Amino acid sequence: MKRITTPISEDVIRGLKVGDEILLNGRVVLSRDIGHKFMVEKKPDWLKPLLHEAVIYHCGPVVAHHEDGHWSFVSAGPTTSIREEPYQADVLETYTVRGVIGKGGMGRKTSEALGKVGACYLHATGGAGALLAERVKRVVDVKMLEEFGSPEAFWVIEVEDFPLVVTMDSHGGSLHEDVAKASLDRANELMAAK
Repeated sequence: MKRITTPISEDVIRGLKVGDEILLNGRVVLSRDIGHKFMVEKKPDWLKPLLHEAVIYHCGPVVAHHEDGHWSFVSAGPTTSIREEPYQADVLETYTVRGVIGKGGMGRKTSEALGKVGACYLHATGGAGALLAERVKRVVDVKMLEEFGSPEAFWVIEVEDFPLVVTMDSHGGSLHEDVAKASLDRANELMAAK
């Protein structure tokens, strides 16, 4: 198990390989479909320092707003990442993002950008939103809440020992592709045996 803290250097990312288990600490920025489209089309200056050598989490959280004005996370489970495939490579390169958290993996275009920028894809466990929310120690800020709504807003959070697995690395490795190929090979073997 490797502990990594944001901001993350390129050297740290280049040292990670598919299968490495990570405990992530520090700031993370949540973004989904609308946010990714916004980042690519508008390229707002205020996002650049937030995302430089940072981690984006594909997550639409369930949040509670308390009487004293602070926010807390009730659920923080990952969203299916492939929906961001049209945008992710541009986001990685424009903002020098070092990690993307989600579930299900991403495509070839993102994989190539991970290698170019020095970033990796980190798989979070789907269905464990309430447990993952316990690792969110503080909501630092929220941007575009009124414009995008709670699930699509840019939540800036601090996490502590957030459990992840590297499933796409900066060297072209992809556990998702490996599993798909192994499954197809096995299916072909079974079909040939009939």
